[in-house]
Amino acid sequence: MSDKAFEINSSKEWTDDAWYMDQNKRNPIKNDGWLIINKGKASGTLLGANLCTFNLLQGTEYLPDLNNSILFIEDDEESKSVNFDRDLQSLIHQPSFKGVKGIVIGRFQKASKMTNEKLIKIIKTKAELKGIPVIANVDFGHTSPIITFPIGGEISIDTKKKSIVINKH
Repeated sequence: MSDKAFEINSSKEWTDDAWYMDQNKRNPIKNDGWLIINKGKASGTLLGANLCTFNLLQGTEYLPDLNNSILFIEDDEESKSVNFDRDLQSLIHQPSFKGVKGIVIGRFQKASKMTNEKLIKIIKTKAELKGIPVIANVDFGHTSPIITFPIGGEISIDTKKKSIVINKH
């Protein structure tokens, strides 16, 4: 543990298997790196969660203010493209969403059948996301490796440099 800034890098490979069952029967998949959907750079407060679970906070006092945030969102194998699209749009309709500075999306599990093409189409059809950087296929969520990020920490993203830096936490 440290208070120093650190950079998040793309892993060389990832897995979508039951790692806890048998470490000798892992099936690594070559990682093609992050998917840059919208270019740009931004800084803000790191907020995030499983998108479906995060949306359960809507209409309650527990939904955080999204102003000046970089959202880290992910979903599990049950999230098909239509569900992700709907859940993302629901979050976009929140009053403070207009203050979101960027979005980082965790890698989808194979069972979700989410493809890069489907994800790009979902993001590009959201007028509210035009002009903010969106990076996908990042190592968090329900695949391995899984980065740990400090909710409430200060973060910078830059798609040109393919950089995600946690500045302070």
